[in-house]
Amino acid sequence: MSRPQHIAVEPDTSAPNATLDPTDREGWARIRSTLHEAADRLLDHVRDQRNLPVWQEMPDADADEAAAVLGPDGVGTRHAWQTLEEHILPFGVGNVHPRFMGWVNGAGTPGGLVASMAEAAINANVGGRNSGAARIERAVLSWAREAFRFPPSSSGILTSGTSMATVIALAAARNALSDWDVETEGLGTEGHRFRVYASGPTHSCVESALRLLGLGRRALRRVGTDGRGHIDLTDLRARVVEDREAGLLPLAVVGNAGTVDVGAIDDLTGIADVCDEENLWFHVDGAFGALAVLSDRLRPRLAGIERADSIAFDFHKWMHVTYDCGCVLIRNETHHRAAFRSRPEYLEGQASGLAAGEPWFCDYGPELSRGFRALRVWFLLAEHGSDAVARVVEGSVERAEHLAARVDREAALERLAPADLNIVCFRVRPEEGEDPDAFNAEVVAEVQKRGIAAPSTTRLGGTLAIRCCLMNHRATMEDMDVTVDGILHVADDLRARGRLSP
Repeated sequence: MSRPQHIAVEPDTSAPNATLDPTDREGWARIRSTLHEAADRLLDHVRDQRNLPVWQEMPDADADEAAAVLGPDGVGTRHAWQTLEEHILPFGVGNVHPRFMGWVNGAGTPGGLVASMAEAAINANVGGRNSGAARIERAVLSWAREAFRFPPSSSGILTSGTSMATVIALAAARNALSDWDVETEGLGTEGHRFRVYASGPTHSCVESALRLLGLGRRALRRVGTDGRGHIDLTDLRARVVEDREAGLLPLAVVGNAGTVDVGAIDDLTGIADVCDEENLWFHVDGAFGALAVLSDRLRPRLAGIERADSIAFDFHKWMHVTYDCGCVLIRNETHHRAAFRSRPEYLEGQASGLAAGEPWFCDYGPELSRGFRALRVWFLLAEHGSDAVARVVEGSVERAEHLAARVDREAALERLAPADLNIVCFRVRPEEGEDPDAFNAEVVAEVQKRGIAAPSTTRLGGTLAIRCCLMNHRATMEDMDVTVDGILHVADDLRARGRLSP
């Protein structure tokens, strides 16, 4: 099949301010020069992270310089790039650095720069229509279905992250399992009857989704856990029975494939059994942990995930795709599309041409305007392959095991939770008269400000813990030891200087 011929049309240069493109060859040459310089500098920025502080706060002077170029006239491509390089580039969150251990952030890859540039050049809206971008998103979703052993008939969509993926999944569940026509009638006075079950450590995005969907905070029933942070199935069954007897409408159970606090993995097979018995929707929050299915060693820990009605996870976490890119898979395509499809006449599909390509992705989520996120996933998989991602996931778990063992060997440190996956929680043991929570919080802040490492904090049983989430593929075992040494040094230094003394 021959490609269509290009039609050359000379640009109209009579009104140079009517376009944002250069209007002559010299202008294009200047942008080309700046783009090449920027590509080299940005690649160096990624390459040299280990030699930089993990994190540094943006000074007011740099923020003011960055704000000063925003005005009616603009400063041009080169000046804008120079301002970005000097006043913005050094002050990211820190997650590109190998000793960033705070929260659950992916690190990106050098090849991600190529994908991001190509994405900007293509500049596709993947909400609908017949485009190569839509075909690539379908290919990525097909890969994901196979990875999670979902049926070929299941559906999915790429999202900004697991938070939006959770909204989409629970919207499909709400409409599919309600005992009246929510699609047509709305929630009305019956909306208060819904109940969704999740353990205490479940991410706050579940509660946020319930609020956005009109079900309210009260719809979320927190279920007890065992001593390792896993949902208690006996308590789950009891709460479902209790709610049915009270005339409420049990809707869904959220299982965790890695809780955000300690990385605990629920008994997903057990939850699937309960959902089958009680006709409940089984949703898995697998924001980072779900991608452990790529590892033959770790996949057994996620047994049962293939039975879920929906799975939400992020490519921008353990796969290190450039932010942002999440995904939701839904087993029943009919339920998924029914929750979102609503096409006005001006978006009517056609049998051929640009308006073909049914179904459109706007039929599976709330957004019509959607970026070409799939290109970032496609490029990483094409560049490295899924086996390399599996090795990265396994390496994170191995570093967590190393860090946990190191913490256990240090008399000055106390581990506060099992390290089931890639998260290690511990604290500096308090000395007499110290407020342990305040002291450990100050240790973490000081370690961050000195650029040594960037752990975060959480609370376990009311106790503040230093939380190290080992996600970064650039990290080494030595980085684990540097982090522990840095925490111990900072703790000794604060005590020697009398900080936080009673």
